[in-house]
Amino acid sequence: MSYDVVTMGRVGVDLYPNQLGVPLADVETFSKFLGGTATNVAVACARYGHNAAVITKVGDDGFGPFVRKALIRFGVDTRFVGTDPELRTPVVFCEIHPPDHFPILFYRQPKAPDLNLRHDELDLDAITAARILWTTGTGLCAEPSRTATLGALDARVGGEGLATIHDLDYRAVFWDTTEEAGRWQREALARATITVGNLEECAVAVGEGSPETMAARILDLGVEVAIVKQGPKGVSAHTAAATFAAAPVSVEVVNGLGAGDAFGGAVCHGLLSGWDWPDTIAFANAAGAYVAGQLACADAMPDEATVRSLMGSGRG
Repeated sequence: MSYDVVTMGRVGVDLYPNQLGVPLADVETFSKFLGGTATNVAVACARYGHNAAVITKVGDDGFGPFVRKALIRFGVDTRFVGTDPELRTPVVFCEIHPPDHFPILFYRQPKAPDLNLRHDELDLDAITAARILWTTGTGLCAEPSRTATLGALDARVGGEGLATIHDLDYRAVFWDTTEEAGRWQREALARATITVGNLEECAVAVGEGSPETMAARILDLGVEVAIVKQGPKGVSAHTAAATFAAAPVSVEVVNGLGAGDAFGGAVCHGLLSGWDWPDTIAFANAAGAYVAGQLACADAMPDEATVRSLMGSGRG
């Protein structure tokens, strides 16, 4: 089977508080959702009607079947979701203090199953044949996932796929040093055609600077398009020949944690639909804004009509 999108990386079970604006110590009840960057992006792509699969691993515990059932419900192929016999499916708690403070507490000790993905487990034919491969920076933070991620990227080099996208997806808690993170991010970028990252993530990968300066450094690594998310200032997409910018979309923020993944899924949708970059990043910006106005991540991923409605509402 040939996929429109194959994502690779982090999965988890999000336990988000039903009481907003209070510390975890005072939260009384939580709602359970599917989560994890690569997983959320796959769900977002499926919501737009694309044939999507995620390469990840869960634990041999009660949350493993929850992840698989949720993915099936969202229309994401689960054939590449493995089971680690010893490690537990990750759980993620967060506090919600809108509009811009969402502390995360990861339970991924001693190690997350998705970091035990091995290169010899990969279906390289499916990875090579996919129109888009989406990898994440978290997958580079430990072995054997690092070798597996770079191997998946290597399999795409020189191929005929539409795009190989590396999401910088930097979480400091997963790395010993920013220098180590930067080193391996650059290794991945040298194998990708498109990258997506916010200002902090780009700075870790290629050093601090203006969005234009950091994008130029990323392009020098061989990337064809560098997308720089700039929070309240919007987003820009940079090629060697041009820069395209999209203004932010204003919404009442509930939980900003899934916005970047919604943005990523929408970028994939734009590419698969043959849109130009101005249209793609404007749509992706709106998709991210929509999810920022919701509590959940995967469960909140919109379809195209929902995003178009927000874009036409005059907010932005």
